[in-house]
Formats: sequence, C-alpha cells, structure tokens
Amino acid sequence: MLIRIVHHLEEGFIALLLALMTLITFSQVVARYLFSTGFGWALELTTYLFAWLVLFGISYGIKVGAHIGIDIVVRQLPHQWRRIVGLLAVLACCAYCIILLVGATGYVYKLYEVGIEAQDLPIPRWIPFIMLPIGLALALLRLLQIAWLTATGQQEGLRLADEAREAIEAVEGVEVVEAVEILHPAPGQARQEKAP
Repeated sequence: MLIRIVHHLEEGFIALLLALMTLITFSQVVARYLFSTGFGWALELTTYLFAWLVLFGISYGIKVGAHIGIDIVVRQLPHQWRRIVGLLAVLACCAYCIILLVGATGYVYKLYEVGIEAQDLPIPRWIPFIMLPIGLALALLRLLQIAWLTATGQQEGLRLADEAREAIEAVEGVEVVEAVEILHPAPGQARQEKAP
C-alpha cells in the first residue's frame, strides 16, 4: 500500500512539474503575442522546473526501467555472468552518483553561504539548486536498491528500456521472445520456444 502511494506521489510530482512548465510557457506566449508584454522571470522559472523534472526523473527512470542502454554483449552471457556484469555496472553508477552528490552538496552549500540571488526570481539561488543533491540522492537510493536485488539474485542488473522489442511488438502485435533466454535459460527455468 505504501509503495503504491509513493509511486503515485512520484508520478504526480513529475506531472505537476510538467504541467507548471507548460502553463508558464503558454501564458508567456499569450502575454507576448496578444498583449505585447511578458514576465521577466518566466524563462528562469521554466528552466529551473525543467532541471527539477530531469533530476527527479532520473531516479524514476531507474525505478521503472526507462533508461536506454546498450546491452547486446551482456545478453549473450550466461545468467550468472550477466548478474556479475550487471552488479559491476550498478556499482559503477553508484560511484558516479556519489561523486556528483558530494560535488552538488558542496556547490549548494557555497551558494547558501554566499547568499547569491537568482537572476530574475527574488529568491536565493540555493533554493532551486537544492534539487541537485536531492535528485542525486534519490538516484543513488534507487541504484542501491537495484544493487541489492542483483546481489541477492532477484535481478540481473539495471532494467533497461528495449525500444526495438516494443516497436516490433507494436507492429506485429506479438510478443517477441529473446534469443538469449532460449539459448541460456536461467537456472531452474525450462527451455522455452514460441511458435511463429
């Protein structure tokens, strides 16, 4: 129940950011072309909202397996090796996230100390930039969850979007079976084949 609530809150926050960006941009266009005026802060606010959308969306993309990756070589490996390579990839992503998180936290703290204001908005600059460490911390949390699932054998690493398979399924209306699953079934799985 709690997991579903968190999932809906994440989706709702992403939808809210997208709706605010659209509303501000639309109102700016209407104000400029119909009334020959505009809001000086609209572009900066839209830029910050977009940055928040991207930074928050990174962790959500990790969670739902929406990120694109090239894993053609890894899919050819046996199940155990796919898990090992997947775990190494997740740990490398965690290391990268930690490096960025440390740098982002230091940067936001310096902005807080110096007290620089945003260019067009009357707020301190550290407030919109706080999403840098928050987004990276959320991404690190998701990556650590995947590392745990991979280490315990519940997953083979990062789940990646497979746009080619989705496109083929959409055109043909049939589910495509991976050749890797047929050639190298996971331990305990029977060999499966589908008739055309």
